[in-house]
Amino acid sequence: QVQLAESGGGLVQTGGSLRLSCAVSGRTFSTYNMGWFRQAPGKEREFVSIISRSGAYTYYTDSVKGRFTISRDNAKNTVYLQMNSLKPEDTAVYYCAAGITTYSTRAENYNYWGQGTQVTVSS
Repeated sequence: QVQLAESGGGLVQTGGSLRLSCAVSGRTFSTYNMGWFRQAPGKEREFVSIISRSGAYTYYTDSVKGRFTISRDNAKNTVYLQMNSLKPEDTAVYYCAAGITTYSTRAENYNYWGQGTQVTVSS
């Protein structure tokens, strides 16, 4: 059974930074494309970023480009999301997800999900 555990969320002021981590159990972490999604109150879950199995390819939703950086350490079974220049509209629960097959921005293409970590950006 694959388990994902996010950490690093919290309360930060506008313009601040946070680094989210997602630890993945199991010995096959390097075979997963890893994604970050977020869900704000009253809104649907939305794609934030994805990183390929080797880390060679990354992609971001437009609203976070230039501010967020996704990375992974396959030796530590961990994926990260460095979030800089945070804005109030970044406030959401952030989820990491593991996808076995496709390199996708669509939530339905991911097989395993974490429980989420709250990020709150105050104005």
